[in-house]
Amino acid sequence: MSEAVPFPPRRVFALVAAVVILAASTTLANRVLPGWAYPVCGLVAAFVLVALGRAAGCSWTDLGLGRLRRPALVGVAGAASVAVVFGIALAVPSLRTVYQDGRVGDPDLGQLLWLTCGRILFGTVLIEEVAFRGVLPGLFGATDERWRWPPILCSAALFGLWHALPALAIGRNAAVHAVFGSTPVVVLEVLAMAAAGVAGIFLHWWRHLGRGVLASVIVHFTTNAGGLTLAVLVR
Repeated sequence: MSEAVPFPPRRVFALVAAVVILAASTTLANRVLPGWAYPVCGLVAAFVLVALGRAAGCSWTDLGLGRLRRPALVGVAGAASVAVVFGIALAVPSLRTVYQDGRVGDPDLGQLLWLTCGRILFGTVLIEEVAFRGVLPGLFGATDERWRWPPILCSAALFGLWHALPALAIGRNAAVHAVFGSTPVVVLEVLAMAAAGVAGIFLHWWRHLGRGVLASVIVHFTTNAGGLTLAVLVR
């Protein structure tokens, strides 16, 4: 009997294709497409990645899409924890600087709803969680039964690289500018990507705890949408 091949050709092909799709997606979203198309690009890329994972032999559970109830409950618990942190930051004046971000602008209520429930939910959270906590870990061999560092670290490293273009504007955050004001942009970008990689591990922990991507989706959305809302409140 021949030994099973850990990474059969179709899975290797799927990994390469997924990276190419993600590179094209982030380039289109951040440099080419108009603002209204940002969530559309993320939604389409997410569907393509799921189809790619399934074609490579991953089950719905491998992709983190096989359960709903437990991931939802764990995600809500995580969102509550994030909300407490935001509440503390809003209540303590010295912590508000962290959320003073020049990229926010001055959106009205309608624009804020579009940014949070349109751009953030579909253009950022959905594609990132499906890709980096679902499809890529599944292709690398992650499972919900036990924590496996190699596939999680590989996915987190790619998650850091995914933030290369958005990281170019990191210096416009007031707290970052206060601490790293004279630091070269390239160094700031590397630090931002490294921080994103660490965040990727944290988000995968929520996916692992909830046994599904929906848990990390809820935590990620609460973090990003709550952070934007807080930045608008303290601007």
